[in-house]
Amino acid sequence: MHEWYYVGGYWGPRKETALECARRAELFFHMLARCDPSFTQWYRGGRGAPRSLPGHPVRPEVEEWEQLFLRGRLRTDVGKEVIEEFGFMEYVWNAKNKERTRVEFSCGAYSPGAVNTCLLRPPEVGPLRERILSAPLLAEVLTSLATAWDPDFAIAGSNEMVRLVRKRKGEVRVGWLTYLSRRLGTVPPLPAPVRIEPVGTLGWLLVLSPEPMSASNPDHVAFTSRVRELLDRAGLIRRPDPVTGEE
Repeated sequence: MHEWYYVGGYWGPRKETALECARRAELFFHMLARCDPSFTQWYRGGRGAPRSLPGHPVRPEVEEWEQLFLRGRLRTDVGKEVIEEFGFMEYVWNAKNKERTRVEFSCGAYSPGAVNTCLLRPPEVGPLRERILSAPLLAEVLTSLATAWDPDFAIAGSNEMVRLVRKRKGEVRVGWLTYLSRRLGTVPPLPAPVRIEPVGTLGWLLVLSPEPMSASNPDHVAFTSRVRELLDRAGLIRRPDPVTGEE
């Protein structure tokens, strides 16, 4: 079974300007570039991009990201007025077709029940996909995401595993790797081979296994479910308000 792996960070309503989001994006891509050479150059869409390139090159600078986020504001159908409380949306990629990694942002939203996200989608096929889907590299990516965006939680895993393990809509998800903010509570002792690492003073990174965890492996599903249950008992899974619009 081909599984769709992704890295996703999620946080609730947080009013931030385009400049504040741009500063977070600059830090995130600076840290991401140190994780893997393929994360060095990113591109955006738009008319007039060179045909030899995947798109318009994005400069990893605050000024450029601020303009991208301002361009990505949602507007009303009538009058095209900016809907301030919906924040900003943008996405970039680093290669063509199925060999690309794509990063998507929804940030600065502060309407009631809003969900802000940072999603990284590895290539669908190829050797780069295999390189990215390793515990050490994904741990670096999650640490970068947590440091730059300060989400409530973040995971690296497959959509299929999430669907099998999740019990309630809008809950904190548990994946192959999971980041939990200290705002959620304190991480309890967890069974081997789970590794728990602090991410600065922000939270904890949980690595459930040094090897890839698959939804097609019943043992992996059972172990992930067990870890989720222990975190739930510690009060780390249920979120105070239902969240919609998540990946």
